[in-house]
Amino acid sequence: MSYEIRSAGDDDFFGWLPLFEAYCRFYETELDDAKALIVWNWIRDEAEPLQAALAVDDDGRPVGLAHFRPVPHSLTATRGMHLDDLYVDEGVRGSGVGRALIEYVHARAAEIGHGGVSWITADDNTGAQQLYDRLAQRTSWVTYEMDA
Repeated sequence: MSYEIRSAGDDDFFGWLPLFEAYCRFYETELDDAKALIVWNWIRDEAEPLQAALAVDDDGRPVGLAHFRPVPHSLTATRGMHLDDLYVDEGVRGSGVGRALIEYVHARAAEIGHGGVSWITADDNTGAQQLYDRLAQRTSWVTYEMDA
């Protein structure tokens, strides 16, 4: 089976939603209707930086998603992309969909300023890290979070 990687469009909400729900479940985060609509509206609003790509199978069913946004890199005076969320349906994992979504985001980064792509993942997400280690360099940076 082949997969098309493309930007999410206005009519993709009901294909995107189950993937985003599964992504939230994976990270043990509750997703209610209000949160889903807020995120979808961010994706569809051109004034917001968040963008989404979908991997779509031959039947037109979305099987993977990537949420990403442009970021300035002040040390290099370039722009790149931050990959916020990546999820591939369990039934198609290992088929190259995750790699294709990351490569799509990488191509968008090249279009805006050659700053590359950065992302984080959970320390225990070893399955995804196998792919990430083949595509990118693991950094020595430590991530911090401050509560609201």
